[in-house]
Amino acid sequence: MSDTVLTTEPSTREHGVLLTDAAALKVRSLLDQEGRDDLRLRVAVQPGGCSGLIYQLYFDERYLDADKVADFDGVEVIVDDMSVPYLYGATIDFKDTISEQGFTIDNPNAQGSCACGDSFH
Repeated sequence: MSDTVLTTEPSTREHGVLLTDAAALKVRSLLDQEGRDDLRLRVAVQPGGCSGLIYQLYFDERYLDADKVADFDGVEVIVDDMSVPYLYGATIDFKDTISEQGFTIDNPNAQGSCACGDSFH
């Protein structure tokens, strides 16, 4: 008998995207404003922009086949299977300062971005 303990992370943890407390608080606030409890934050990567790929963040009521889901204090974040390799290790934050306002994505997989900051490669 081996002393090795096998633990498997459920598929709900496989997307590897982190939502900061500030971002989770803002998402929760936006969901409260919508008055719906059936929405979750979907994060995806799509072809486009001047550097080749763009981020998409939006509320979604659907679960698609092979979606990866993680819960951050009641805020579900979904990443589709095709976007996981591009987003694994990324951190989504929310800033509300004089110089910056909005969601930001710090992605260690991005090798570069365009001048406007809306797309990456």
